[in-house]
Amino acid sequence: MNNDKGAPGDVVVEATNLQRTYDVRRGLFRAPAHLRAVGDISFRLERGRTLAVVGESGCGKSTLARMVALIEKPTAGQLTLVGADAVNPPAERKRELRQAVQLVFQNPYGSLNPRKKISAVLEDPLAINTTMGKAERAAKAREMLARVGLRPEYANRYPHMFSGGQRQRIAIARALMLSPRLLVADEPVSALDVSIQAQVLNLLADLQAELGLAYLFISHDLGVVRHIAHDVLVMYLGHAVEQGPKGRIFARPLHPYTQALLASTPGLSSQRIVLKGELPSPLNPPAGCVFNTRCQHVQQRCREERPLLRALDERLVACHYAEKFLDGAPPVRADVPVLAVPMATNP
Repeated sequence: MNNDKGAPGDVVVEATNLQRTYDVRRGLFRAPAHLRAVGDISFRLERGRTLAVVGESGCGKSTLARMVALIEKPTAGQLTLVGADAVNPPAERKRELRQAVQLVFQNPYGSLNPRKKISAVLEDPLAINTTMGKAERAAKAREMLARVGLRPEYANRYPHMFSGGQRQRIAIARALMLSPRLLVADEPVSALDVSIQAQVLNLLADLQAELGLAYLFISHDLGVVRHIAHDVLVMYLGHAVEQGPKGRIFARPLHPYTQALLASTPGLSSQRIVLKGELPSPLNPPAGCVFNTRCQHVQQRCREERPLLRALDERLVACHYAEKFLDGAPPVRADVPVLAVPMATNP
């Protein structure tokens, strides 16, 4: 494997106003509806850094991951990967870009072909994308197994002979076979036992330190995010509502939705905020702030004017009244009991 980590601060992926809209058919005689799964997401991810994308199911996390992994093409916006346009890449760089980003899937039981030995699972990317001979591919597969903490002789076994944690290690090994610059990890530990989660997260951290990898880490578990992330992007209904360094966001969240997410995670806050109401349909998002139908601090301005991401306290936040949370005096509706802003300890 190429161990050249490049210069510190090298930008691996940069997204600017990424959008993904789907046309949803509503019947023979009705015009299709437009579902905006991701709207105007921007971020920059450097080598050796982890950006965690968090939010409820249906917020657009996985759609964003598929765009960055080059599985889906953005409807609008710009995406740059290792210095090249990844939306409309030059023909001579398409193969390079495909190899530069790899995926680690959520379910280790479904992501490996049960009919193939582990050796074939690991060697297939090399057989398809490189000119390596059979012996060289086999040697690299065994080397990669050892790198992820498995015995090289496991290459001759089938996936059903391994535990969930071992299968996820194999999936990580497969993702690294082509020496990528970016790993997109979509809920990579949510299907594992808690004790095994810690082992896999530590493995990812060790590989990042050793190889200078960048991670786009998709998760709904803020306890996991606190362990592995450097920066956090909080999404709600396809939009970024808060974005910045993990330490700032965990110590004092400024968006009411981020506050509720942290309060719902055991061990991160002694307070609890219960979100009332259902997540609005992305086919018919609310006017104004996308969170106004569930926010306990909503004001009339929130229903009429959509807040844009703006810089505040060394992060970006999309809330008209974020300064009040920073000062410890959140605006509260008269008909809703006061709930304390959750304060998590510094990570």
